[in-house]
Amino acid sequence: MQLKYNRQPSIGSSLIKTFIKILLIILIFIIAIFLIEKISFPAPEKKYQIDITNEIKKL
Repeated sequence: MQLKYNRQPSIGSSLIKTFIKILLIILIFIIAIFLIEKISFPAPEKKYQIDITNEIKKL
């Protein structure tokens, strides 16, 4: 007589797998934030002053 193979994983092993997946996702997210902060994006050198008084007078 053959024994029936239990195909359902135990609760403990499925919780460990989901915990590891969540931990890896959080770790990748933290590394991505760290790498994005290292990139220096160009900033405008002068501040633009837009004169809107002409549009206000038209209203």
